[in-house]
Amino acid sequence: MTYKHLPPIGDKFCAIQRFRYCAQKNIFRHAIQSIFGGHNDSFQCLIKEHYLLGEQSIDTGLILSINAHLWGLIFPLISYGNASQKKYLLPGLLAGDIIAGHAITEPQAGSDIKALCTEAIATETGFILNGHKRFITNAPIADMLLVYAKLNNNLSAFIVERNDLGATFTETSEVNGCSTATMGEVILQDCFIPSCRLLGKVGGGNMMIQGALELERAFIFAGINGIMKWQLDEVINYSRERKTNGVHLGHNQAISHKIAEMKLRLDSCILWVNECARLKDANKRISLASAQTKLFASEAFLQSSLDTVQIMGSNGLIKNNIISTFVYDALASRLFSGSSEIQKNIIAALLGTGDGFKSHNY
Repeated sequence: MTYKHLPPIGDKFCAIQRFRYCAQKNIFRHAIQSIFGGHNDSFQCLIKEHYLLGEQSIDTGLILSINAHLWGLIFPLISYGNASQKKYLLPGLLAGDIIAGHAITEPQAGSDIKALCTEAIATETGFILNGHKRFITNAPIADMLLVYAKLNNNLSAFIVERNDLGATFTETSEVNGCSTATMGEVILQDCFIPSCRLLGKVGGGNMMIQGALELERAFIFAGINGIMKWQLDEVINYSRERKTNGVHLGHNQAISHKIAEMKLRLDSCILWVNECARLKDANKRISLASAQTKLFASEAFLQSSLDTVQIMGSNGLIKNNIISTFVYDALASRLFSGSSEIQKNIIAALLGTGDGFKSHNY
C-alpha cells in the first residue's frame, strides 16, 4: 500500500479529499471482523498500515483526523451499537463516505469529563440536546459526531448529524499544531435527536469515553512513529551532506549523539505501540499500557522534533518548512487524548498509588 499520491494539503475541501483517499486504501478496515466489513485481521496489521501512512504523508493533522474517525465512532459503534445502527452506519464509515469523530471537550472541561455540561432531555420520541463542544477534530468536515451529554446527570452518547435542526458544526480559527486536522466547535441549541441515535445504554458514556481514549492513546502514535522515522532519515541525510570546517556534520559527536537518541526514542515508541497491539490481539486490557505509550511517545516526539530543528539549524526554521511545524504538532500531541499529566495520574492510579484505585487493577 502507498500513500505517496495524496491530494495536496490545502483548505477544508482538500482535507476531505485526503481523508477519503486514505479510506479508499481501506485504512479503516483493519482489526475489524469481516461480519462488520473489516479485513478480519489484527491490531498488528493496523499499526503497520498507520506507520506507513505517517512515513509517506508526514501529515500529523491527517493522522489525528483518521484516528478521531476510527476511535471516535467506528469502534464505539462496533462495541455498543445495536444491529440496526451497525447496518445503517458502518458501511459508510468504513468506506469514508461518512466522516465522523467524537465531541467530548467543552470550553470549561477538557480532560475532566465530570465537568461536562452539555445536557440531554428525554422526550417521547427522542432527546433534546443543549451545549457547546470545543476543539473537536473533524468538526468542520464531519457528517456526524458522537456527542457526549448528561441525561439526568448520567453521561450518555448521542449520534448527532450535521443537518440535524439545532446542530451547528463550525470551523474555528486555526490552532498551532496539527492544523490540517480541521478543528472546530459544535453548538447544540434545542437539537432534537431521535431515540434510535442513542448509542449504547443511558449512562454508558463514561465507559465509552474511557474505551475510546484508551484505543486512541495506544494507537495514534503508530502513524506519528512513521513521521519520526521520516525525521530521523532527514537528519541522517543532512548530517552526511552538510560540512562544517571541512568535516561532515555527523562526525560532530554532539550531533551524532542527538541522532542516536532520536533512533532510541523511535524504536522505544514502536515497541510501546507494538505492546498495545499485542495486548489487544490477545484480548487483554490496555489501560496501563496505553497511558504509558501516550506519555512516552508524546514526550519523545517533542524532543525528536526539537532535535531535528537543532541539527538542521536555520534550514529547519525556513518559512513553510515542514520541519519546524512538527514542534507545534508535538506540543499538541502532549495534550490530545489527555495531557501528559493526565497520563501520569492514570498510571499512578492503576498502580494503586493515585486517587480512585485501591488495588493493582490493570
